[in-house]
Amino acid sequence: MSEKIDEIESFEDKVKKLEDLLEKLKDENLSLEKSVEIYKEALSLLKQTSKILDKAKLEITEISDE
Repeated sequence: MSEKIDEIESFEDKVKKLEDLLEKLKDENLSLEKSVEIYKEALSLLKQTSKILDKAKLEITEISDE
């Protein structure tokens, strides 16, 4: 992988990287080892994006309650 997932800054960039990883997983010629590596990276990104969304939801709720 050319870019470490912790170096990806924005939510949008993380989603784009997730989309790229999902496309790679569709490759029928991908080895099991490589598939697992990609899956782990995607899962980590998914957790990061989920945290970002949760934080945004909380901020919106707090703003709405003011």
